[in-house]
Amino acid sequence: MADTDINVKCVNALRCLAADMPTQANSGHPGAPIGCAPMAYVLFKKIMQFNPSNPDWVNRDRFVLSNGHACALLYSLLHLTGFKISLDDLKAFRTLGSITPGHPERHETPGVEVTTGPLGQGFCNAVGMAIAQESLRAEFNQDDCELIDNYVYVIMGDGCHQEGVTGEAASLAGHLKLGRLICLYDDNDITIDGGTELSFTEDVGARFESYGWHVLSVADGNHDLAGIEKAILEAKKVTDKPTLIKVKTTIGLGSAKENTANVHGSPLSKDDLANVKTKFGMDPSKTFYVPDDVAAAMSATENGATAEAAWNAKFAEYTAKHPEKAAQLQRRLKKELPADWKNLLPKFTADKPADATRKISGMVLNSVGATLTELIGGSADLTPSNCTWLNCSHDFQAATRDGRYIRYGVREHGMAAIMNGIAAYGAHIPYGATFLNFIGYALGAMRLSAISHLQVIYVMTHDSIGLGEDGPTHQPIESLASLRAMPNMYVFRPADGNETTGSYIAALELTKSPSVLCLTRQNVKHLAKSSPELVARGAYVAVEVENPDVTLVASGSEVGLCVEAAELSDLNVRVVSMPCWELFDQQPAEYRNSVLLPTVPTLSVEAASITGWERYAHAHQGMTTFGASAPAEDVFKHFGFTPENLAAKAAKLAAFYKDHPVPD
Repeated sequence: MADTDINVKCVNALRCLAADMPTQANSGHPGAPIGCAPMAYVLFKKIMQFNPSNPDWVNRDRFVLSNGHACALLYSLLHLTGFKISLDDLKAFRTLGSITPGHPERHETPGVEVTTGPLGQGFCNAVGMAIAQESLRAEFNQDDCELIDNYVYVIMGDGCHQEGVTGEAASLAGHLKLGRLICLYDDNDITIDGGTELSFTEDVGARFESYGWHVLSVADGNHDLAGIEKAILEAKKVTDKPTLIKVKTTIGLGSAKENTANVHGSPLSKDDLANVKTKFGMDPSKTFYVPDDVAAAMSATENGATAEAAWNAKFAEYTAKHPEKAAQLQRRLKKELPADWKNLLPKFTADKPADATRKISGMVLNSVGATLTELIGGSADLTPSNCTWLNCSHDFQAATRDGRYIRYGVREHGMAAIMNGIAAYGAHIPYGATFLNFIGYALGAMRLSAISHLQVIYVMTHDSIGLGEDGPTHQPIESLASLRAMPNMYVFRPADGNETTGSYIAALELTKSPSVLCLTRQNVKHLAKSSPELVARGAYVAVEVENPDVTLVASGSEVGLCVEAAELSDLNVRVVSMPCWELFDQQPAEYRNSVLLPTVPTLSVEAASITGWERYAHAHQGMTTFGASAPAEDVFKHFGFTPENLAAKAAKLAAFYKDHPVPD
């Protein structure tokens, strides 16, 4: 790319348009958009393949703005290249109901691939996208047709590099040799506190080289458009390593506050903005102004439509030669599951031997793994304990891209963030596993799963004090409460085999929500009245009696204890299994009141925090302390999770409410 007048004019117009947005909103980040404009322009104008008229075209290049606070730049680019973002949308930056929110959100804005803002998450999402892309290439490309040939591009900043999750994902990306992943590092030496010399003096390039990355640099990222393009083209030639391009820039270039932390998160004053426009050859009296020649030069609608039309012709030829493959890809892109897939799932009867729900989870995954080719799984170095291996496949590695099992290593946070990227790519349903207690490492990424409406399945085993001897450091107490507090997160804690099957059915059908399956280490008995179908109601009556005195409501392994307590009691005790609060809350009031009878006192039973159970019960048998190290049976007994204690507490509750009205 020659640094011609029109290229320079486009970059400067982009800088000024992006700076207009925070100034008008009196909120936002102008520094990074101004500094990153040259590299972003080169990507969108000269490198990337996409169609603004169809943001969902499967073979488009993916772009991730990992430093999401620079979103004024991304919105300006999307407007200028022809996505359905108007100047009025840019003027509505950071206002209620706009499609230009304060950080990019994938379900709000056409052309935004992933929700970014928490630093480092976008980079990890891009690693996931690159994994998904390589998986699709291995599965669908044929000797006579390279159907999938796109790239994943990232812009990231110093803050992204400082987040530990970036190191987790970068290490794995280097190990997997993801050569179609190219990251441009906005190397401006500034963070919110000041210069990076305050806290960040490592050699980022050397670190990434040690991860197995190809590292390049551009000395003048403020002006050298040709150098930026040359570096990207060189990166594309290296197919066995991801590439990091260090692009040296000046944050807030042209501003009176350039090269300082003050230009990071504070809008430019009107006078400063006018001076910036003057320096860049733009009319200082005009705001949100796009010169006609810039608009014409930056529009990508015609080229994008041409590129997609050529690909559609290729796909038509591919369909004729490989009809089954083509149909499989189309089904997955539509997020449709195969016909009759549920017939493959296991069902259980009460006479079957007791088993751990983590092991039953493995049975379920393997019953449908060969048919649901969109499933791509893995574990954070706990595969034998999580029971997540797919017998129908093998490892996804650099030499075996057709594998559907990812060895994430001990990288729980990275695993979750990478799975968000795999899901966002659009053709896979990722699942990943660790112990439920270690979900704390991953919550930052899981929150983004929920915000982003991504179908990610978290398989969390060893779900309570029932894991036993490993003790309080490994026994989750507050984990369920924190997950249930998260909007759009479906938390399943199945009691037996049928409920485990039903939890997977629900998770696989929740196309716009993540799910967490919380599974036992210890064996549980199969319930007489459970079924996969009942899980869809969130809760159901597992033991019904006439004229009930009390109801026991529980989840997971404690449901079986409640059934035994009901058998011991002299009272009429109902037992309700509640595998999923979120699904139960969505049921009609008539159904909910038929399960949890308003006039009958209710005792909740769960070997975890009691927080939240007050919505459903009048008294609680739960955990108010951390656990203890001992065999599971001894731990349960110590904390009162025995049929005898539950029967006694139920009797005490029933006796109290004989003389008091049962509250609604």
